[in-house]
Amino acid sequence: MKHPPNPDPKTVAETKSAGETAEKAESDLAERLTGVPRSPGVYIMKDNQGRVIYVGKASNLKNRLSTYFSKSWPTDYKTGMLVRKISDFETVLTATENEALILESNLIKRHRPRYNVILKDDKRYPSLRIDPSARYPNLTVVRKIKKDGALYFGPYSSAGALRETLRLINRNFRLRKCRHPEPKPRRRPCLNFQINACPAPCARDVDPRQYMEIMEEVRMLLSGRAVDLVRKIKKEMTEAADRQAYEVAAQLRDKMVAVNRVVEKQVAVTTDFKDRDAVAVARTDDLALILVATVRNGHVQGMKDYTVSDPETLAVSGDGNLIGAFISQYYDAPERIPREIIVASPVDDTAMYNRLLGGIRGRKVDVIHPKRGSRVRLAEMASANAAERLRVLAESARSASRLLEGIQKRLHLPAYPNRIECIDNSGTRGKEMVSGIIVFESGEPKKSDYRKYRLRGIDLQDDYAAMAETLERRFTGGSMKGVFPDLLLVDGGKGQLNIVVFLLKKLGVAEQVPVAAIAKKNEEKQEPEDKIFVPGRVNPVNFTMHTAELRLLQAIRDEAHRYAITFHRKRRNTRAMASVLDDIPGIGEKRKKELLKHFGSIDAMAAAGIDEIADLPSMNRKAAADLQAALRDGG
Repeated sequence: MKHPPNPDPKTVAETKSAGETAEKAESDLAERLTGVPRSPGVYIMKDNQGRVIYVGKASNLKNRLSTYFSKSWPTDYKTGMLVRKISDFETVLTATENEALILESNLIKRHRPRYNVILKDDKRYPSLRIDPSARYPNLTVVRKIKKDGALYFGPYSSAGALRETLRLINRNFRLRKCRHPEPKPRRRPCLNFQINACPAPCARDVDPRQYMEIMEEVRMLLSGRAVDLVRKIKKEMTEAADRQAYEVAAQLRDKMVAVNRVVEKQVAVTTDFKDRDAVAVARTDDLALILVATVRNGHVQGMKDYTVSDPETLAVSGDGNLIGAFISQYYDAPERIPREIIVASPVDDTAMYNRLLGGIRGRKVDVIHPKRGSRVRLAEMASANAAERLRVLAESARSASRLLEGIQKRLHLPAYPNRIECIDNSGTRGKEMVSGIIVFESGEPKKSDYRKYRLRGIDLQDDYAAMAETLERRFTGGSMKGVFPDLLLVDGGKGQLNIVVFLLKKLGVAEQVPVAAIAKKNEEKQEPEDKIFVPGRVNPVNFTMHTAELRLLQAIRDEAHRYAITFHRKRRNTRAMASVLDDIPGIGEKRKKELLKHFGSIDAMAAAGIDEIADLPSMNRKAAADLQAALRDGG
């Protein structure tokens, strides 16, 4: 029988010291519990570096916190892991448990603690906004919903879906199209009035009541009341035909046909025509997908999904826990909350969520786990869609994983290339030199980590100087300092690769950053594909039998090129416009900024009429005429 080896004395001492430190920290925290009140509130757990790792709510803070620091060790795995890392805690008292639930949700969104369920959708979806307090409200596209009294519709899962909705509204409902919160006075209406797409409150007297009737129709359409809107338009059309206003009736008919197309695309799932959402969960061992199906007036308006990928959270959170976390984080605005929320899995303490959501909405809300009838079918539909989306997501992840494994093998990378960064420089004869770095993680763009740099003091097309400044700023400063890519891809050939390798060695990070360069194929030499170069190899790596992996690297290179050249063009155009305007008498700094913001380009400015330029707040007719004359002479 083998005996275990004697432990190293140094290891034993270190373990003993760490244990004593942990016991002392736990004792200090337990001692602090004596001052915690027995009232509702929120508690914030922090680790030894001051980072928030967990946020929780309680109706009795003292009792809840005592369970963490009592002598008996926590029984569930997640709490055990959490307690080991707690070095400090804070409490925030609230008047009621409902207030604690709202505060907990806000703090989770702000700090994104490690041990809370965090919903991830990787982007902010666009929404449509209407300010009902405006005299002539307009539609604007926003990506952040604020509690400002405005009405928000969406979010839309794609910009294409939003554009299609806007196109329908702009074609059939005469709302003003200008972006200002209130219409700015003009001497004459713009083109939208000429094509009967806007009533032109900026230049004409428009009855606010008639305008608000149009806005109410738009609101009905965006709120999912398309069926009610069709009935209203049909009634108005019949009345117009009865009084022989056939042109008006024809316009109403066209509007009704357009709205009917929207209705036909929607799927009817209930016969009582109530507003409700259905929330369901699908999961694997390492990923959960939460789907919300939006049903308005008995028709499915759309579906949106979020993911939870923390393995420790998934190990201890049931479907009901995930849905509860989703409800408290997602439903944060009155316009988003329907009369009923159907949940596919039972949620603890639905009465609390009913009170919370009812308070936000201002009217009664019911969270229901149905047992029979059409609500069950709706929950089943949401569950089926969640499972299908999770399957597609998992298959996409597996496909990306296979490609990245192939890239690792072909380029002999030391680690799986989950994070790939790509650099590209852009400039015109050395002027307005810029550089862009884009990031792909798991085969997908991670735009939150994109970085762009204005290169300072580089007057010539100097690849070495441009790359030196970019790499130094990327790896020695900023929020990504200490974050290293699994592969750094350079747009260029062997020359650019050698420059980057040399500079990385100079910065002392060559060991942490594997590098490759991608060069376009030489069509004159009839090269079959783009070339990938790696350090220590004369010839490019052969990707003939691995075209999918090559396509991914090309896509990353193309995205870096798009990002850098877009930034360069913006800088160049701004500089060119500013330079032209600097030479025109009467155009000072204020007028220059306003012209740049309003028109965006010299061509647009030159094409504008004197009246349009003169309508800008800081301009007058003489300054507009001088500007037009100068632009014509310059052209």
